[in-house]
Amino acid sequence: MSETLLSVEGLRTYFYTYAGVVKAVDGITLQVNKGETLGLVGESGSGKTVTAQSIMRIVPTPGKTIEGTVKFEERNLLRLKESEMQHIRGKEIAYIPQDPTTTLDPVYSVGDQLVEVIMRHQPVSKRYALAKAIELLHSVGIADPEIRINQYPHELSGGTKQRIAIARALSCEPILILADEPTTALDVTIQAQILELLKDLKQKLNVAMVLITHDMGIVADTCDRVTVLYAGQVCETGTTEQVFENPKHPYTEALLSSVPSLALRKETLSVIPGSVPNLIHPPSGCRFHPRCAYSRQVCIDKDPELEPIGEGRFVHCHRWKELDLKSAVAS
Repeated sequence: MSETLLSVEGLRTYFYTYAGVVKAVDGITLQVNKGETLGLVGESGSGKTVTAQSIMRIVPTPGKTIEGTVKFEERNLLRLKESEMQHIRGKEIAYIPQDPTTTLDPVYSVGDQLVEVIMRHQPVSKRYALAKAIELLHSVGIADPEIRINQYPHELSGGTKQRIAIARALSCEPILILADEPTTALDVTIQAQILELLKDLKQKLNVAMVLITHDMGIVADTCDRVTVLYAGQVCETGTTEQVFENPKHPYTEALLSSVPSLALRKETLSVIPGSVPNLIHPPSGCRFHPRCAYSRQVCIDKDPELEPIGEGRFVHCHRWKELDLKSAVAS
């Protein structure tokens, strides 16, 4: 039996704006086991990034986590003092941002930024921290790390900056990494290299990872389990094999059928009609019902429970028992 590292229950994070309350994360429940990669997947606006920010307690203003528990090694992170969270961020839980350009300080060298993180969490000398920083750059596949360590972010390519962000995340040997769409801003060739790097590092270091993505192909290639989000709620969760071969939620089926396939040579891609709802005024009942081909009156009237269905799977759908949905292979 896998040992639970992170357990999120009933997490709600709302943004209090002039237009109204945005229910960005509205009752999300998920679990990450030691040494595994969990894929957090869904369209833009589904709540993936806000979930990660809520776990790290770095939700930007005017957002606020109002309910739920985030247990990390049996500690409820939402109840800790900020000073205690500062010891956890970077040291035990690391965050790889979607765009490293926004988190690398342009006025400090790569070496200064890595050394600062290392010395903040470890009682080491600056000389030792610099040597470790060079070693980290080498470990993430950066050529000539002795030269790169003295360069500034504007002198580096997007792929190199993302590798530096990964090196920074690994600098204090965390046991959990939250990777927020780490390949989004990169071209296809560099994307493949970064994903391969993350897989290799995970195996070598036995670190757990939450990989946030909208790409089901990345999930299939990288993740052990997957949690599908829609409009701030969980649609379903299970092992990658279970979800791809036997999806139980119509939204998961729609995501899988919209993935391009060279083998099937489809002339047109399947699309999900409509758009992600306004989370200030979300639809009644199941939030996916306006876009769902299988919706019935019960879907409009009542929000389904996130129901355990055996084999560690959970589904948020009234009709999952009666639907025969297409698998990734079939679609």
